[in-house]
Amino acid sequence: MAHPAQEETVQLVKDIFRTYLKERNQRQTPERFMVLEEIYRAEGHFDADDIFFNMKNAGTRVSRATVYNTLDLLIECGLVQRQQFGKNQYYYERSYAYQQHDHMICKECGVVIEFCDPRILEIQRLMEQIHNFEVEAHSLHLFGRCSDKEACAKRKESGDKIKTLGTEK
Repeated sequence: MAHPAQEETVQLVKDIFRTYLKERNQRQTPERFMVLEEIYRAEGHFDADDIFFNMKNAGTRVSRATVYNTLDLLIECGLVQRQQFGKNQYYYERSYAYQQHDHMICKECGVVIEFCDPRILEIQRLMEQIHNFEVEAHSLHLFGRCSDKEACAKRKESGDKIKTLGTEK
């Protein structure tokens, strides 16, 4: 069963999405809201196929096109962020009511390590002042290689999709 705070967030983002769709005369289909719920009940990063197959395996009838189109709408209204970790594939993550964080990506195995450092926000604010600029969003990706070569090789060999380390609760 979901945590009450998570359910509260799901209801809140559904309200935000409903208002967004209404203001733009977009259809408020049950499938769009099911995609939103799937995203806000998932953990970490995911790609569009993860969402599609999770929903399909749960018995939800939703098309791939609906998943992709809904992801685009959710990005436009600020409820989902799209990330590209050095490959051609996009990954998505929730963006409402979740702490701003940045990413370190291993170029060998593809592991993604999330981190949050308040100094980055301080630098951002300083750059806004110096350059008379208002930052609306930021994305910081640091690329390198895992120090633990053995674990890195195992992850690479397994061919697993992106793994997220660092901010598990």
